[in-house]
Amino acid sequence: MHQGTGKKASEYSDQELVGLFSEPEKREYAFNLIVLKFQERLYWHIRKILIDHDDTDDILQNTFVKVWNGLENFRLDSGLYTWLYRIATNEALSFLNQKKRRLALSLATLEKKLSDSLDADEYFNGDELQIKLQKALLTLPDKQRIVFNMKYFDEMKYEEIAEILGTSVGALKASFHHAVKKIEKYILEH
Repeated sequence: MHQGTGKKASEYSDQELVGLFSEPEKREYAFNLIVLKFQERLYWHIRKILIDHDDTDDILQNTFVKVWNGLENFRLDSGLYTWLYRIATNEALSFLNQKKRRLALSLATLEKKLSDSLDADEYFNGDELQIKLQKALLTLPDKQRIVFNMKYFDEMKYEEIAEILGTSVGALKASFHHAVKKIEKYILEH
């Protein structure tokens, strides 16, 4: 709540939030509203990429540090949500690539580790088909998995995804189609 307005974080428009942030005395308040408004969606977006809860928390924090540092120059050319998603996606992909390099793991080994952590995950209590779907997703290349997650779970439009990932709608449709085929094959074989 702010100065008796009684407004919730979700009731502020992107323009209002960015406007508040540009006022030095309201900067922290505006940032807290942004965190409140978007952290849960960003958490689950990152979580679907990284699987691990602790890694997700770390990357969510990194994402918001980048948001704090970059928000002053944000110009609302795209929606705030789109911009936040782009940062979160890039942070998660960078983390995955570093993890692969640091552990010098083959992709199959990393998938096995993520799959094992999915089985043991107290936050994930899906039924057998859901767990099978999540394991199938782990067999996809990172970019295909992200496109599938954003389209299937987040129900985003191809145009939004294209803006976030900086690619064409045609390429996304092809990625999504390939992902669906690979997931179907995995589920049928396991």
